[in-house]
Amino acid sequence: MLEPKMSVLILCGGGPAPGINAVISTVAKVFLEDGYRVIGIHEGFKGLFSEEPKLKEFDFFHADRIFSRGGSTLIMSRFKPNNEVLNTSIFKDNNVKLLVTIGGDDTASTANRISQYLKKEAIFISNIHVPKTIDNDLPLPDRNPTFGFHSAKDEGVKIGNTVYEDARTSQNWFVMSAMGRSAGHLAFGIAASCHFPMTVIPEMFAKTEITIDKVVRLIVSSIIKRKLKNIHYGVAMVSEGIFHNLKKSELDKIGINFTYDSHGHPELGNVSKSHILNVLVQDQLKKIGLVIKTRPSELGYELRCCRPIGFDLTLCTLLGIGVKKLFDQGKSGCLVSANSKGEISPLYLKELQDKEGKIKPRLVEIDSEFAHLFFQNLHYIKESDYKDLKGYHIIPEAYDFNKILIE
Repeated sequence: MLEPKMSVLILCGGGPAPGINAVISTVAKVFLEDGYRVIGIHEGFKGLFSEEPKLKEFDFFHADRIFSRGGSTLIMSRFKPNNEVLNTSIFKDNNVKLLVTIGGDDTASTANRISQYLKKEAIFISNIHVPKTIDNDLPLPDRNPTFGFHSAKDEGVKIGNTVYEDARTSQNWFVMSAMGRSAGHLAFGIAASCHFPMTVIPEMFAKTEITIDKVVRLIVSSIIKRKLKNIHYGVAMVSEGIFHNLKKSELDKIGINFTYDSHGHPELGNVSKSHILNVLVQDQLKKIGLVIKTRPSELGYELRCCRPIGFDLTLCTLLGIGVKKLFDQGKSGCLVSANSKGEISPLYLKELQDKEGKIKPRLVEIDSEFAHLFFQNLHYIKESDYKDLKGYHIIPEAYDFNKILIE
């Protein structure tokens, strides 16, 4: 009996990011051109551990049709195998030679473990991972961006500019929240592009503990400062990472019963962070006798499946071609990486991990000149404003931007 045609299996893990389809399309095209079958598996790793996996066979026309679309043609899943049994027949029956995974570092490490397990079962495959996250918090060399970040930021800027125009037109304030569990890249990038007068990201709190009270006072500081400047509108951007960095006692103060994921993180996708903050800001404004209308605005899931912009289409195409290059070189168990010159090289998880085997997220460089210049030009109360606040029923120091961040 003839051995079936060699194939490549593509799997997507985690959440969506603009450019996934561009990676899938490119990988499919370059391997189809070389005579391979290209198969996609739905539902991420859940599909590999299913007795009835849902497979998608790619041809050129399907690959060509999807490359610039948002979302993912392959259904995604955050499933992480525990004691489930791997369906090895997927690999044997389809003569899989390469497993291509698209996702975060958990997806990459799981793929490595699967390939090692298959090796013990005398099934030899290569596995190459394409890293993605709109949070831009993976510490890639040369601070290269993760694919999807720039497209998500671009979509966020479109929405942010519209919200800011609404604030100006109606003369009120918006409290906006943007995704980013560990780092504030998305919130920072959107706010900087939209000229928002206040931005609050976790990295700002290097010298003090994050509390809800401090976050609210930073927002109110900007509102008061603009009032002094006779500007009665604005948008305050807050990264959802603020909530991830709060102690549980701080979360309890909010009065919402958060659910928690398997890693102990509050599942913030279930609640509106902007709504929570907006209510607290309103309460704070009432306490100091200011009648100012504020509204919540959430930037969340609508950023993940937008159409990728040209930057990400180029990057994802390069990474997809890079998968083929590394496979042809005999590389396995690695991430595909492209530097600023467009040169492809393998990147191994151990190169990103610390001594404890953990990957520390790449944060906004809060001490960079860009960050310093940006924060210097926000609107907030500082010591030179104290004399102008004599008519307000507040303690000026409580809303001093610089003092709040060293309390």
